[in-house]
Amino acid sequence: MINRKILFIFSMIFLMAVSSVYAEDDNVKITVNNRTFDVELENNSATAELVKKLSESNITIDAKDYGNFEKVGDLGFSLPTSDESIETSPGDIVLYQSNQISLFYESHSWDYTKIGKIKNATAEELAEVLGSGDVEIVLSLK
Repeated sequence: MINRKILFIFSMIFLMAVSSVYAEDDNVKITVNNRTFDVELENNSATAELVKKLSESNITIDAKDYGNFEKVGDLGFSLPTSDESIETSPGDIVLYQSNQISLFYESHSWDYTKIGKIKNATAEELAEVLGSGDVEIVLSLK
């Protein structure tokens, strides 16, 4: 009987922990050039730390174009990394060298820690919004 109670308690704790991680997925948004998009977060230590930072304040990143496929900017702090070789696609948001955020409007392959993906935009919309030149990216909680 005690084992069932313990199992039930651990199961409830696990379910609450999992649901709080997935609830964060719906709470993050990104704004670029006055356009706001929803972000679907990855489930990793970098995103957990990022959400903690966002609970304190919005994060504004001055991003520059790099290679005609992404905008890159310094976070001003470091996040934990779990880099792996990935092929990005438009809308992917990744962590580079633990302290830079890259937002892709074209594809590219490199070692990154994936942060998330913009949910409500096409590749064409992203290319238009990000355009050429520098942009200001604001990460925030809804």
